[in-house]
Amino acid sequence: MTGAPDRMAALRRRAILASVSVAGTLAMVKLTAWLITGSVAVLSSLLDSTMDVAASLVMFYAVRVSLEPPDRSHRYGHGKAEPLGALAQAAFIVGSGLFLIFEAVGRFITPQPVMEVTVGYVVMAISIVLTLGLVTYQRRVIRETRSLAIRADWLHYVGDLGMNLAVIVSLVLAVEIGWTWADPVFAVGIALILMHSAVKVALSALDQLMDRELPADQRRRIARILRAHPEVVDFHDLRSRESGMRRFIEVHVELDPTMTVEAAHEICDQLEAELSDAFRNADILIHQEPAGLEDDRLDSVIANGGR
Repeated sequence: MTGAPDRMAALRRRAILASVSVAGTLAMVKLTAWLITGSVAVLSSLLDSTMDVAASLVMFYAVRVSLEPPDRSHRYGHGKAEPLGALAQAAFIVGSGLFLIFEAVGRFITPQPVMEVTVGYVVMAISIVLTLGLVTYQRRVIRETRSLAIRADWLHYVGDLGMNLAVIVSLVLAVEIGWTWADPVFAVGIALILMHSAVKVALSALDQLMDRELPADQRRRIARILRAHPEVVDFHDLRSRESGMRRFIEVHVELDPTMTVEAAHEICDQLEAELSDAFRNADILIHQEPAGLEDDRLDSVIANGGR
């Protein structure tokens, strides 16, 4: 079982390194293009790539920490380093968006001509090709690892694809048609898209930090596995959460009260094996108790509104 987690960890590291490399390359190319063209839309794309470098470096550190095994002080592991890194990335994105809006408003009040538009076209084309390759690779990594960090990066770079296309359109309108206002207007639109992506990333990170339950379809799948076992009379107090690569599943199962401890233990081992097959990288804790026992239950507390 060790091979699969190791492979997923390696995939996450490679995906983050690819993100840093692409962002760094694009930042240098776009800096040159902005100095030549003076386009605020190109500036917006440059700022985005610069923030990408900083955010990806933060995410790289967060992923590295999240992959560290449990230790004496962190018995549940370090998985929450990922959503913390995602929140930091969201803050980077919001900051760059606000700065971009400020620059665009100034350019709208005092329009400036866009020069050497061919350079802008070439740079945006390079950006689209590199970004498309990156998001395709990241999507494959997300399917295998369910990484919040990679998903945050992927969401942002998907937005970058649209942003790069918007920059090309703004250059065409500003230079070919003479709509100089198009450059700052598109820049504001790009900033709003970036900030919207940041909110989505932040909300996903907060879900993990607040130990939000696994999605309803996954909880239903857990329930089906438990109910399918012929020796399980009932179950209650199912709790679940996600932290980095790992899921945590806890449940109380009700068994025949005349059953021996050894038999009950064997049934729980069977259930853990079935749940582990269904949910990779899951920590599963099953509490066994005699059917019909009246005790305090979390389900009852939740049904009464937490009181």
